[in-house]
Amino acid sequence: MYLTPKTGLFLGGACVAAIAAVGSIFELSYGQPDFGVPTTAIILVLSIPLTGFFFIAAVKDARANMK
Repeated sequence: MYLTPKTGLFLGGACVAAIAAVGSIFELSYGQPDFGVPTTAIILVLSIPLTGFFFIAAVKDARANMK
């Protein structure tokens, strides 16, 4: 089995970060974000690279456990 708890945590982090990015895009496009424009923009800017980082880390961890 390739999915270890560590891989699952990475995939979970990627999912949460992706959801935060999509939510931030919708909040900013609506015009009145609940947390304010600067905070929502910061969440968006941080969540995009975190999504990629967590997903790549999950893939690398799964490939390392393919034996």
